[in-house]
Amino acid sequence: MGDDTWENLFPKKFYRSLPFPSFNVKDLDTVDNGILQHLYTTMVGDDWDVLVAHFLGVDHCGHRFGPDHPAMADKLTQMDGVIRSVIDRLQNDTLLVVMGDHGMTDTGDHGGESQKETDAALFLYSPSPVFPGPPSQDEPDVVPQTDLVPTLALLLGIPIPFSSVGQVLLPLFPPPQTGGAVTRLSQLEALWINTKQVNRFLETYSGLAKDISPEILSELKAEFSRLSSEYLSTVREGRPPPPHLASSLQAYLTSVRDTCRATWARFNPVKMAAGLALLTFACLMCFVMSELSMVLTEEKPAGLKAPTAVAVTVAVSVAAAQLLVRGYVEAAWCLAAGTFSSEVLFLWRAWRLNSPAVLKNGAKASKLSRWMSLRRLLLPSLVVLLLRCASLLSDSYVIYEGRVVTFLLLSLALCIPIHLNWNGHLLPPTPDPLKSAGLLPSPTLSPAAIRKESSTVLGCLGVLVICAYFSLSFHGCREEQGFCQPSPFLSPLSRLQDNQLKNLYYILSVISLAVCAYLLRLCLCHYGNLNSSGRTAFTARWILPLLCICTGLHWAVSATPEDGFRKLAELIRVAQLALPRAAFGLLGVGLSLIFVDPLTVFVKTRTAASARSSALPLPRYRASTGISPQAELRHLIPQIYQRMRRSLEDGEFSGGAGEDNRPAVEAYGLGTVYSAPVLLFCGLLGIGLLLLHPEGMTLSFLLLLLEMGALLHIHASSTTLSGSPRSTSGGFNVPWTPVVVWSLAATQFFHATGHLPTFPSIQWGAAFVGFPDGHAGTILPAFLVTLNTFASHILFAGEKMTFC
Repeated sequence: MGDDTWENLFPKKFYRSLPFPSFNVKDLDTVDNGILQHLYTTMVGDDWDVLVAHFLGVDHCGHRFGPDHPAMADKLTQMDGVIRSVIDRLQNDTLLVVMGDHGMTDTGDHGGESQKETDAALFLYSPSPVFPGPPSQDEPDVVPQTDLVPTLALLLGIPIPFSSVGQVLLPLFPPPQTGGAVTRLSQLEALWINTKQVNRFLETYSGLAKDISPEILSELKAEFSRLSSEYLSTVREGRPPPPHLASSLQAYLTSVRDTCRATWARFNPVKMAAGLALLTFACLMCFVMSELSMVLTEEKPAGLKAPTAVAVTVAVSVAAAQLLVRGYVEAAWCLAAGTFSSEVLFLWRAWRLNSPAVLKNGAKASKLSRWMSLRRLLLPSLVVLLLRCASLLSDSYVIYEGRVVTFLLLSLALCIPIHLNWNGHLLPPTPDPLKSAGLLPSPTLSPAAIRKESSTVLGCLGVLVICAYFSLSFHGCREEQGFCQPSPFLSPLSRLQDNQLKNLYYILSVISLAVCAYLLRLCLCHYGNLNSSGRTAFTARWILPLLCICTGLHWAVSATPEDGFRKLAELIRVAQLALPRAAFGLLGVGLSLIFVDPLTVFVKTRTAASARSSALPLPRYRASTGISPQAELRHLIPQIYQRMRRSLEDGEFSGGAGEDNRPAVEAYGLGTVYSAPVLLFCGLLGIGLLLLHPEGMTLSFLLLLLEMGALLHIHASSTTLSGSPRSTSGGFNVPWTPVVVWSLAATQFFHATGHLPTFPSIQWGAAFVGFPDGHAGTILPAFLVTLNTFASHILFAGEKMTFC
């Protein structure tokens, strides 16, 4: 009775079951109250041999409030009363076992390997003595959980499970030639049954796995033969067992367990090296394919299919060789050999394309020579990417992954202005007499434009550094970090007991949310958007603020103590259900409107005659200036927009109908007509993802928004300063630097939103936002938890689309 996990793990194995839903960590009482309704009446009956009562209130209270909340004291007091009541009703031949399946961290979580998580209490009680005489003096202070399985099995009179490697707890069994109320097995008999079971498992496992050292295996077999002969001779002759026999059996059980643990935790350096080699070649293949996509697609289809055919052939050949030599096939080596051969063949064919005898046009040769050059491979973005991959091979760097990624992000971001200044693009160039005389090409941008773009790069770089620095305040702590204290913003407001501190955190969260929405609208309006009456503009004007209001009200309701307003308890319960669902509904409507009608600029239809009569004198550039298409587009579009706006205000476009009445279109906000809806889409989605996080994470999301804007401006201005077009003759080209920067920023804010690549850091509370009573299935809660976990990656993926 209690946790329905038992019924899911062992369906139709219980004589009678009373399961209760256990997934809702916010529910502290349903499971416990359900058990208490049936526990005492079931105990007095005689139709059971094993009674399992799995309480969940303490576990859920830890997840929701933490171990130091008053609610935890209430649940522990309730459990003390339950244990006392059960003891009062125990029969003389009944053993009470009170145990926890795990411990709890200071934040109320579990799942890691820290001592607070792996250590749990164990209490055993019998109304009558287990065996006559005083208790043994060698009772263990620490009991491995694996030892409970054989102990409880023998106490119940059933066989020990085959795969168990634990050993029985001797204090629960009487010494030889004594009797007990709980079991008739003596300590020596229990040890012998346990030893035979472990030996049978060892023989079966070693015959199948072949990963235990033959020397150690032969020693264990010889030891078991000696112990078996000594024990059986003692039983046959009916003489007292020698004093050392029990300790020898215990030593054998300990040796087998240690051997199995060492075997299962063993790492194969050869396989690890092979895996790293395969991963390295795979990354190199991705780099080659991204750089040579246009060249490779022009090859004959057989050229791209050959690596696959070679992989299959090599894998089959390795499998056949293993069958002939070893007598069995190890699939890992077959797959590794096939993958490695295909990667090597692919890279070799790409290298052959660089040969002048193979190439037929100079465009391909220059393209291949560029990526094959050492300078291309030593780009700062690729160097930082290699450092990021290398950091994953170090335990210390993995433990402090959030700080490592932040350092690499800032290092790569600092390389951008350094590279621009090295090439003379960051500061206005000094006047050159040759350029003034027309003997050299004129610069693409004017000195004033260069100063403006340089200021943008340096200012946004400062914003990026500040945001990255403050984002470190929102990182969680791994169990290996010792005395690290998690950020106080990671705790929901409902855990805070200080009302003044709770109000302060709430005000900061609401202000941060309002600033996020305001900055989003300000950015869109600044670039000439949201001046239309379309659906997307309606989303920005009305749905965005309503979504923020619902989010702020939901935080206020969820932070309200359950017993704070007893007369409004029903209203609060309805609000906890309605407000987040209303926010989800507004989010869905807003995203749908953006998808259906993404235009955010004003569109005015007029006749062609009016258009001809009010033709705009657009700025002209000399052909000899060498202006790149991107630079021309960047400076031409704002001038068009300003001229169109002034003309509309002066009434210049108020003309009559033309002769052919063909419509013409005037668009405002041309520079961001494509990126604006993506930016608004990401902004709405960001607020929806924020709803799945603790309230204190609003400050982190504000930093995330500022960092996104800074990165967008840095890359746009640096591209303009460098004068490098984004598009090539073959297609669209995205530099490596923004891709790597965006990936690092996504990982950085994965940590800065309170997440860690560990199970205890999963924020399960996200599954119950809008569903306080739990779920009927697991698909929806898993989806919400996934959105919560990978929120930063989702948002930065959308910003990548905006940049492109």
